[in-house]
Amino acid sequence: MDIWTIPLIIVVIIICMIGFASVRKWNKVEHVVNGQDDAIPEAIEEHPFTLNPILWVILIATLFTGIVIFYYATSS
Repeated sequence: MDIWTIPLIIVVIIICMIGFASVRKWNKVEHVVNGQDDAIPEAIEEHPFTLNPILWVILIATLFTGIVIFYYATSS
């Protein structure tokens, strides 16, 4: 088994958990009253990028790639 198989599986599981959690939250948001959606929560209004699951997946993938590159750069 390659050295990066287990860490890659862990990263994929984390990414899948982020996707699953975001889909669950997305299904709860579909609440419409009198033709208008609920108000945007203040935390999201102030920091709209912190709850974006695509950005979290990109961050985790970049971090994992950086660790692999750092490992091979320092192991030689």
